[in-house]
Amino acid sequence: MNAKVFFALSLALSSAYLLGTRSSCADTNAATPVAKPIPAYLGSDETNNIKIFGEGVASVVHITNLRLARRGFFSDPVKIPAGTGSGFIWDDQGHIVTNYHVIENGSDFQVSFHQDAANYEAKLVGACPRLDVAVLQLVKKPSRLRPLRVASSQELRVGQKAIAIGNPFGLDHTLTTGVVSALGRSIEGAGGVEIRDMIQTDAAINPGNSGGPLLDSRGFLIGMNTAIYSESGSSAGIGFAVPSDAISYIMPMLIEHGHEIRPSLGIVILPDAWLKRFGVEQGVAIQELVPNGPAAKAGLKGVREDRRGIYLGDVIRSIDGEALRSVSDLYYLLAKKKAGSVVELELLRDGKKEKVKITLAAGT
Repeated sequence: MNAKVFFALSLALSSAYLLGTRSSCADTNAATPVAKPIPAYLGSDETNNIKIFGEGVASVVHITNLRLARRGFFSDPVKIPAGTGSGFIWDDQGHIVTNYHVIENGSDFQVSFHQDAANYEAKLVGACPRLDVAVLQLVKKPSRLRPLRVASSQELRVGQKAIAIGNPFGLDHTLTTGVVSALGRSIEGAGGVEIRDMIQTDAAINPGNSGGPLLDSRGFLIGMNTAIYSESGSSAGIGFAVPSDAISYIMPMLIEHGHEIRPSLGIVILPDAWLKRFGVEQGVAIQELVPNGPAAKAGLKGVREDRRGIYLGDVIRSIDGEALRSVSDLYYLLAKKKAGSVVELELLRDGKKEKVKITLAAGT
């Protein structure tokens, strides 16, 4: 059996629903637990784990995705739990970061905190399926919120400590530890587009961990736990996290606009399957041009058709010297640019190589 990538969303009912119903109101403020003294006989690594959990657990939330459903043909729609996942506090305004696949198709969302009996209502603010990132905001929030401190994932090194906090199988606020196993991994995201530069870790990640934080030995955010590579759907010691730099990039856009605003060439892309029919193995082919878009203004050509047949237009082979092999490469390279910047494209046009410079526009 081949191992597969599973998104770590628990489709089972959370422990809140298995063991009893939580309060649906948000009148109770999150209590601040009194920290117990750390026994002197514990080792330095144990002490660090305890410290990170004690400081970070208040920032981690349990998210229940509710969907409208009918229990009978003539009954009124009711809200039922459709899955659970994790998330973490981003700022003092009550914004919560989680995975897109945790909130996908949900109509309502409930959030609970560590050692807090209340369920807090949250609304969807924005989502980026390409990066599998979404943002909720608490409608009413506890008196005190603890946003996580964010590290740059550019500074990560293979072998350094990695700590995950989440809600596997509905078991609230569980800690697992491991290391950064590898960097720069690629997986297919929930939006169907490859996510690049993922962090691989052997810290146990299971269904329900999706959207929870991956922390370093200081308790700083280095990634968001997203998927596992497994034959069974449970942890096999290979988990993947969206890096913190990608989260820091997308969050301001999602909070302000509700969606990603990324540099655009102003093109519609020809599916890869059609490209191969024309005998082209590498590159991204232009199917059509957005009127008055950057590519149209630069004179690029899309697929054209007449009574004699269909003719391939321009095939983009590279951007600023970086080769394109697929549509995922195009998204990845454009994400590193800014709207208004000028890029140089190498094209294959009628079997000949050409270069053209284009000013990128803001797109979605």
